[in-house]
Amino acid sequence: MTSFSNLADAKAIEAEMPWADRPVARTMHGLLAATRAVHGTRPAISYQLLSGAETRAVTLTWNDLYARVTQAANLLRSLDVGPKDVVAYVLPNCVETAVVLLGGMVAGIANPINPLLEADQISSILRETKARVVVTLKAFPKTDVAQKVAEAVRHAPGVKTVLEVDLVSYLSPPKSWIVPLVRPRNPVQHTASVMSFAAAVARHSGDSLTFADPPEDRVAAYFHTGGTTGMPKVAQHRVSGMVYNGWIGQRLLFRETDVVLCPLPLFHVLACYPVLMSMIASGGHAVFPTPAGYRGEGVFDNLWKLIERWKVTYLITVPTALAVLMQRPVNADISTLRGTFSGSAALPMELFKRFEDATRVQVIEGYGLTECTCLVSCNPPSGLKKIGSVGIPFPHTEVRILTTDGAGGWRDCAVDEVGEICVANPGVNAGKTYTEADKNRNLYIGDKYLRTGDLGRLDADGYLFITGRAKDLIIRGGHNIDPAVIEEALMGHPAVAFVGAIGQPDAHAGELPAAYVELVTGKSVTVAELETFAREKIHERAAVPKYIEIIKALPKTAVGKVFKPDLRRSAITRVYDAALAEAGIAARVGSVVEDKKRGLVARLTRKGPVDDAAVARLLGQYTQGWEWAD
Repeated sequence: MTSFSNLADAKAIEAEMPWADRPVARTMHGLLAATRAVHGTRPAISYQLLSGAETRAVTLTWNDLYARVTQAANLLRSLDVGPKDVVAYVLPNCVETAVVLLGGMVAGIANPINPLLEADQISSILRETKARVVVTLKAFPKTDVAQKVAEAVRHAPGVKTVLEVDLVSYLSPPKSWIVPLVRPRNPVQHTASVMSFAAAVARHSGDSLTFADPPEDRVAAYFHTGGTTGMPKVAQHRVSGMVYNGWIGQRLLFRETDVVLCPLPLFHVLACYPVLMSMIASGGHAVFPTPAGYRGEGVFDNLWKLIERWKVTYLITVPTALAVLMQRPVNADISTLRGTFSGSAALPMELFKRFEDATRVQVIEGYGLTECTCLVSCNPPSGLKKIGSVGIPFPHTEVRILTTDGAGGWRDCAVDEVGEICVANPGVNAGKTYTEADKNRNLYIGDKYLRTGDLGRLDADGYLFITGRAKDLIIRGGHNIDPAVIEEALMGHPAVAFVGAIGQPDAHAGELPAAYVELVTGKSVTVAELETFAREKIHERAAVPKYIEIIKALPKTAVGKVFKPDLRRSAITRVYDAALAEAGIAARVGSVVEDKKRGLVARLTRKGPVDDAAVARLLGQYTQGWEWAD
């Protein structure tokens, strides 16, 4: 591990040699083989089905993981999966999920799918990616994943084989005896062949691959960035981008003695690349608690004890999880913990301070995108961490802040000037970010720099700050919600003329979806009726608006488009005023102004004597800025 304290350190590492000349693995199987050769008997992955600090856990060494992945890859090739064929998996976290992810990358193209999606969304992704094999759960109590996937495969005729993973193997008696007796019925509703994953994989060798593994920088994974409509966007990731994420982790962040607790799902790039690839490259140890990660029963109550059990050195989290965790006392020995990596959404300043005060552990914020095979920047663990910043671009990553030059082109922004964040690095598949060619149009500048859709600035020290999103995505607890999903659903009501969906501030989730509605002249409908209509029409529960307001006329631009900045100002005012009133603080939002560095900022006015520290604690829970008007 090399020191990474500032921009100069990053540039010095980058200057050693071009990325193309780095002596790194050229295939995923080669990366695993190199790790096995050095760290074979060290623990690689641990998993526990239940969240207790003393409940049964399964651990694979690097020798074990290499063998399991090799077996899985050989199995998939026997099922006619070639280098350009897709192996989808719809699984909660378990050891098999990591094995299928890596084995799918070795044999073909791995396609993780969020198991929380509905059957029609899963089916849409299977058709979009032309998946040939699907790996999913065997029917199991308290989950409908198997039933949803069976229905999805029925509408995805390209799927020829379904491999089922049985979680019973993780249970101890008497639960392991009872579950098979109460297992939900899962009638087969499709024509694909159904096989036991465990039985099928056991028939194949784990010593070596039965097929050639040429060092080609090919696409080895598809990650969907949508799935909430019938037309998901599918990002395609090359081996070089995956290896780059692992190299960053090994070179700058982790040692082979590190233990990383990751209660995030293995269908998300943060868990798959910065965590899993970094562990492979460094020889570290990844621990995945419960199938649902942070959503698992008892995980928050037991998290400090899990850190003590596994002697965790780094925790992987998101702001919503930190907010819940701060409601639990630190009731275990967490002295091994050196840092907490937070990503997926902006971290409120107050939450940052509360966590560090409670744990004496540093929070390290970072930035990444599915379209970049994840990693772009992070606050240097051994250097200055600027609250509100997502840190310094990693070596071999170039970040430019660009804006239009008024003549149809682009120009670089000055220091602290806000523009669109554009990225070039080994994880950017320039020209081929998405599987569908049309979705790649106007996505790049100079055929090299990916337009992220995020607005931000670089300060004089090279730290990156995100100030907004050009794409208008609503980020609820790190989960991306396309506002078009909400708008299209509500526009289906006969009384609705226009809809503007935005993310309103929320102290827990960062943002919650809210919708402002303008009615057709002469028509009427109540908010309660619209809420019911939304729940019926929006399949993704996270996207159902938590607030709907009917207004006389939505703010619009000169060409008739809904002007969302005004809606955001209204939401910030409403949410902040309600929070101040509930706390008994004599202050209200006088206006919401656009700040070039911070985005939208609430300006407060005093209505009487005010405890400024109390205001800072209260509004510090939100990611949007505020200041006194006087």
